Amino acid sequence: MTDWTEARAALTARRQELTARLARIEGELDVPHVANWDEDAVLHEADEVLEGLGLKGEGEMRAIDAALARLDGGTYGDCARCGQPIAPARLRALPATAVCAACAH
Repeated sequence: MTDWTEARAALTARRQELTARLARIEGELDVPHVANWDEDAVLHEADEVLEGLGLKGEGEMRAIDAALARLDGGTYGDCARCGQPIAPARLRALPATAVCAACAH
């Protein structure tokens, strides 16, 4: 059995970063808009960017949670498609990945 301590630490740290970032985004989106139409248009555009970042962050959180579940289940490091081991370099670069490089293409 492989020791995935570093992978778990990296995933947990990234999850904490994302949690804080998503909380900041949510706080920014909760700020009421002004009555000035020009400023409101700019703020609305900024809100769209923040919403996009939030959605991307939520997707990454789901991938991290799934990777942590694979760690707990003993399947972390095995490709979810072909079952072959995922290269350690790929896991270091993308700790939440569920597939090997061959299956990712």
